[in-house]
Amino acid sequence: MHRLLLIDDDEALAGPLAQYLARFDLQLEAVTRPSAALARLGAERFDALILDGMLPELDGFEFCKQLRSSSAPWRDMPVLMLTARGDLTDRVVGLELGADDYLPKPFEPRELAARLQTILRRTRLTPMAAATVAPPSARLSFEGLEIDTARREVRCDRGLVELTGTEYELLLMLAREPGRVFSRDDILNRLRGQEAELFTRAVDILVSRLRRKLEPLVALKTLRNAGYCFALPPSP
Repeated sequence: MHRLLLIDDDEALAGPLAQYLARFDLQLEAVTRPSAALARLGAERFDALILDGMLPELDGFEFCKQLRSSSAPWRDMPVLMLTARGDLTDRVVGLELGADDYLPKPFEPRELAARLQTILRRTRLTPMAAATVAPPSARLSFEGLEIDTARREVRCDRGLVELTGTEYELLLMLAREPGRVFSRDDILNRLRGQEAELFTRAVDILVSRLRRKLEPLVALKTLRNAGYCFALPPSP
């Protein structure tokens, strides 16, 4: 059972939502303040965060930013952000700060469960599952870049590249088929595992984040009006 931490100051939300998510083997714990969330994260194991955009102490966007830039062991934990509105600006900001997905309020619990299952499936592999999927030596090697698919690690000449789960999955998808052009809709649908709403700006944001982390390597190529492809040659 995956353990989730909800950070939302609406105290009436947690109880009914916990009961519903339990149907999908998702155990929900809840806090109402970021300070309480940090205390729980430091003391317990969680598999993902559900983070409201509007919070006391500091808003969810700032919390997500601080989480991703910290050195804490939970900095790469999957984050699903809840936004009070479905505005494009909120969604863009959340993704730019490192969120893996977003859901505008009010939302249907079934959609929340589906999105959580998707990000957990693509960002969390147990050691047993990793060993089943690929042996420890399974690597993709390119000039200046190596992807270890067993450990879900990416290394370049300067060392380990810290990626979120979504960034890793995007890189792996492109690197498995170098030179193939993936449209933005292709990428959205593959990453979410379902037909995605037309929000192609999300892909541009993910690619931009990934490019910054891989600099000075030019690993991702943009083809105007077509999409993106992986551009590094294989290592000799």
